[in-house]
Amino acid sequence: MIRSLECAVWRMERSIRWELRGCRGRWPLDDWRCWRHDHGMDRRVGFVAVVGVMIAAFVGVARRYRRDLAAAYERLDAVDRAEFSSTLGVIEYADRGAGSALLVSHGIFHGCDGGLLAVRDVVEGRRIIVPSRFGYLGSTLRHDASSATQADAFAELLDHLAIEQVDVLGISAGTGAALQFAIRHPDRIGHLVISSGNLPGSPTATAPPGWAKTFYNDPAMWILKAVSRPMINRLMGVPGGFPQNDEQADVIAELVDSIFPLEPRRAGAVFDAFVSNPEVNAVPLESIAVPTLIVHAVDDPLASYDAAVRAGERIPGAVLVGLASGGHLALGQADHVRSEVAAFLESPDRTRSGA
Repeated sequence: MIRSLECAVWRMERSIRWELRGCRGRWPLDDWRCWRHDHGMDRRVGFVAVVGVMIAAFVGVARRYRRDLAAAYERLDAVDRAEFSSTLGVIEYADRGAGSALLVSHGIFHGCDGGLLAVRDVVEGRRIIVPSRFGYLGSTLRHDASSATQADAFAELLDHLAIEQVDVLGISAGTGAALQFAIRHPDRIGHLVISSGNLPGSPTATAPPGWAKTFYNDPAMWILKAVSRPMINRLMGVPGGFPQNDEQADVIAELVDSIFPLEPRRAGAVFDAFVSNPEVNAVPLESIAVPTLIVHAVDDPLASYDAAVRAGERIPGAVLVGLASGGHLALGQADHVRSEVAAFLESPDRTRSGA
């Protein structure tokens, strides 16, 4: 009897405690069940909160991506461009300034807009003509495209513009087409300048693994830019220790932004990486018969300086100007490069070596 009363009192006390805990309607066999109920609710509430935060973050990132991409298309639309139909397809180009004509063969991930940006601080007093190379922006990518046919497209563009002869500047991945133009159309070129060039034997003259092209799109590249500035800097060829000041940081940021939007450049970038860049290994540099200047930084982490040295030895009479630092973008070297290029273009028989 006493034992039964003790049990009844115990159960009543436990029932009251469970009522206070919110376990209403449950028969408490043990404390752990109530603990499991309470903490199960906490976990569910916590899970919902985490999901809510993740959704809010995703929406914020998506809005930022759309805003940045819209701004990129606005920048591109602001560039004055023209097109004409050649025998090799549609060629889009920018034509700016006055004076002796300089044709610019732009680098990878660019187009006529990026070519204009690349020479803005290093070329003065010139008429700048920048075709968007095959597969970039409004230019056609032929099924049989090559650096050689790209050079022929350059010649057709000059015919269209009624220009008999130009100086040519090949930048990075645009080097192959510039070299081919000098070989295939020597009467149309006065001087050849190669800047941070993709030259035979350089690491950039080897095709990347096939999966690399999956990153040649706006979302992937934008995420890389947003999440890892050091990684995007390495992709752009910025060496360790840079940027060294705010001005250089601004130059890098502007050039990174200039590869967007990437979608209208993707076909050209894939062509460069897997076809055009490797083709340069077979270019007969010894047959180039025009005055040639090679400008290359010794700390370029993409296109090797050693390859530039070897190319300078193979091209008859070539002048090599080695920049002490600055990497692929020649950061901090704009004044030096501008003076070297201007002096070279003014002196067709220049033979001195630079350092």
